[in-house]
Amino acid sequence: MSDCCGDSGSTPMARDPVCGMKVNRVTALRHEFQDKVFVFCSERCRQKFIADPARYLAPPSPPAGDGSPSHAPRLDSSVIYTCPMHPEVRQPGPGSCPKCGMALEPEAPSLEQDDSELRDMRKRFRIGLALTLPLLVLSMAEFVPGLDLMRRLGHGLWSWSQLILASPVVLWAGAPFFVRGWQSIRQRSLNMFTLIALGIGAAYAFSIVATLVPGFLPETFRMSGGAVPLYFEAAAVITVLVLLGQVLELRARSQTSSAIRSLLELAPKTAHRVDDQGNESDVDARHLQTGDRLRVRPGEKIPVDAEVVEGESHVDESMISGEPDPVRKQAGDSVTGGTINGRGSLLVRAARVGKDTLLAQIVQMVAEAQRSRAPIQRLADVVSAWFVPAVIAVAVAAAVIWALAGPPPQLATALVVAVSVLIIACPCALGLATPMSVMVGIGRGAQAGVLIKDAAALERLEKIDTLVVDKTGTLTEGKPSLRSVLPVGRFSEAEVFSLAAAAEALSEHPLGRAIVEAAAQHTSGSIPAATEFGSDPGLGVWATVGDRKVLVGNQRLLEARRIPTEALISPAELARLKGQTAVFVAIDGRPAGIIAVADAIKASTPEAVTALKSAGLRILMLTGDNERTARAVAQELGIDEVIADVLPQDKAGVVQRLQREGRRVAMAGDGVNDAPALSSADVGIAMGTGTDVAMQSASVTLLKGDLRGIARSVALSRATMRNIRQNLFLAFVYNALGVPIAAGVLYPFFGLLLSPMLASAAMSLSSVSVVANALRLRSAQLWPEAT
Repeated sequence: MSDCCGDSGSTPMARDPVCGMKVNRVTALRHEFQDKVFVFCSERCRQKFIADPARYLAPPSPPAGDGSPSHAPRLDSSVIYTCPMHPEVRQPGPGSCPKCGMALEPEAPSLEQDDSELRDMRKRFRIGLALTLPLLVLSMAEFVPGLDLMRRLGHGLWSWSQLILASPVVLWAGAPFFVRGWQSIRQRSLNMFTLIALGIGAAYAFSIVATLVPGFLPETFRMSGGAVPLYFEAAAVITVLVLLGQVLELRARSQTSSAIRSLLELAPKTAHRVDDQGNESDVDARHLQTGDRLRVRPGEKIPVDAEVVEGESHVDESMISGEPDPVRKQAGDSVTGGTINGRGSLLVRAARVGKDTLLAQIVQMVAEAQRSRAPIQRLADVVSAWFVPAVIAVAVAAAVIWALAGPPPQLATALVVAVSVLIIACPCALGLATPMSVMVGIGRGAQAGVLIKDAAALERLEKIDTLVVDKTGTLTEGKPSLRSVLPVGRFSEAEVFSLAAAAEALSEHPLGRAIVEAAAQHTSGSIPAATEFGSDPGLGVWATVGDRKVLVGNQRLLEARRIPTEALISPAELARLKGQTAVFVAIDGRPAGIIAVADAIKASTPEAVTALKSAGLRILMLTGDNERTARAVAQELGIDEVIADVLPQDKAGVVQRLQREGRRVAMAGDGVNDAPALSSADVGIAMGTGTDVAMQSASVTLLKGDLRGIARSVALSRATMRNIRQNLFLAFVYNALGVPIAAGVLYPFFGLLLSPMLASAAMSLSSVSVVANALRLRSAQLWPEAT
């Protein structure tokens, strides 16, 4: 067995194949692969190597010439890249958006973040800054007493020195701006880089002419001493400031996807697979298959969605559901990939792997939602479409006015004004205002267990004024339990109970399952077999048990079969007064008794109802249960409006009636029987159970199925839309004030003329301020807080 990655010399040093750091091979972490021992600086690097050794053993990429380490991963040209501002732009491999010029981002979420654009801009900024500082000293020295370098060096040498220093800054450091500006003209999609390229190019080109052939310029370009002003320092400073703005913006943009990266990091890279002989081996989690048995040790993350085969423990599911209390797990229970095992050891069997896991579905849903466009974005799109041509027209008009009526030198001043107008008018802030807030807001929701389907749903949710909630599974636990059996006439309790359980054994209704489970416990699992089974959703079931004809359901089912129900009314009312559901039972065409079943109210429901009412929402309970039972539950929760005895197919009609009354309606239900109502509502909210998030009928999915999630989603929508409006206000006000000031509107009153360098600083600050404001949503308080 050989020791790999060693360095020659007396010291026992070796190189970490993941990060390239030199470490002591005696004390470092180790891992054996293909009869070789590799050493690592940290457990993180070791786990990365175990997950994908081939990646780190591949030959290094040729030097990029940008100071990046040789072990950096190569960019996969097969990866689809898209623009955060224009998600319709998609192309294989990285590049810039043909519409706005922004750097494209990978469409598929990944832990490996491509920061090549940021590194390139940072390098250009640093080199540009190093050349611009002495250029500023040269150009501004005349304003420092005793340091007039133009007089000391002579005008010729002074001009050529500025040309030599400015050219690399403009032509190399600022090259991406000219490339993107030219692309925008070719694509007929003028954007911020069009204005930047025109502004920098005009200042630099004029200065080149003034240096090489000053005699070609008319007297209106000359100052009082006869010299032609140079704007090399303006072109260079503008370039450096725009580069600084790009660096800050790219760094901030990378933080908008932090929610997705945190979700991706939930899944461990390796798993302990157990073979048929009980032997454990570490394998890449990406290679797991359905049915694999896995050992989850105390404190470890569960690698995939699985079923517990052996062991008992408490699992922290807060990363998925937003609920802090660990959940007890034992044999037969389901566990979710990415959740954290407690103190016990679990043996689990993989049920969903790869893209089928809950975590993978969440990541995909969040990524798609972040790229969606909110309707409010249309306003910014309309403005942006006309903005750049309008700015160019304003710059030309301002230049003409200053050339005709400005102080001497008129043409030089006109050039300065035109450049200032072009530079300060940045439509990037306007374009970023909505997408950045949407990306951060939807990511924040995912961390709180609230999955938003798209940006349009987020915007609609803010305007909701009425919340319609289903009772079972939303306000209550959704796990009814038997409370009592009340026979009538000559029927015995055991007879009613046994025959009803036999008829319900073939049903999937929650009330029926409660009866069957209770009967199985009382009869040691021996329930009579039923034949000729039939059902009517919303009414009940019927079957033949032996030679007995059994009906189990609500009062309407018996009345539809012309079975008198008078004898059952009194015991049914008695159960309903206690908030219990009365299930009617008829045997051989005669009323046989009532089975009382109750569904406990979730502990979190009362405080959530209070919070939603405080938020100004009108809450309406919609249920298929009896009026008396429903009102008993509603009274306990403080819900004033109840619509009971509603069949599943009629719930959508209730939602539509509320909409016709002018209400903005959100419907919360289990996403199965309530699917038509969820689709009809302005916002459908599916109360997830942590096992299925792909509920296409809903706009919002709550991983933990209780009303606190609705309170969080409402708070999230309001915070996000408020943030978007703040961003749009910043962008509009900035341009509304900046362009006139740059055009010189204050000069007649205060003698103030904006420098192109200050215009450049203001332009960069506008984009950064919009992104920074959007990032505030990462710490938005969503009551009740999920963490």
